[in-house]
Amino acid sequence: MADQLTSGGSKDPASFLSSIIGVPVTVKLNSGVVYKGELQSVDGYMNIALEKCQEFVHGKLRRTYGDAFVRGNNVLYISSE
Repeated sequence: MADQLTSGGSKDPASFLSSIIGVPVTVKLNSGVVYKGELQSVDGYMNIALEKCQEFVHGKLRRTYGDAFVRGNNVLYISSE
């Protein structure tokens, strides 16, 4: 885990999130559902807006959305691709 922190640089979470606006990301929810899409915005509550979004359940593509909004209290992590 320490390697991940040092290899990614020492950005604080807010700087990291603002630097990946417009970049493809993976968002995993507490339920295990995964969304992949282009990050459009994120706020202080970790509410996330994605474009060109795909929803994966148990590793299989379930739905495709043009735009999706994910409520922040459901987010386990956000990863840039």
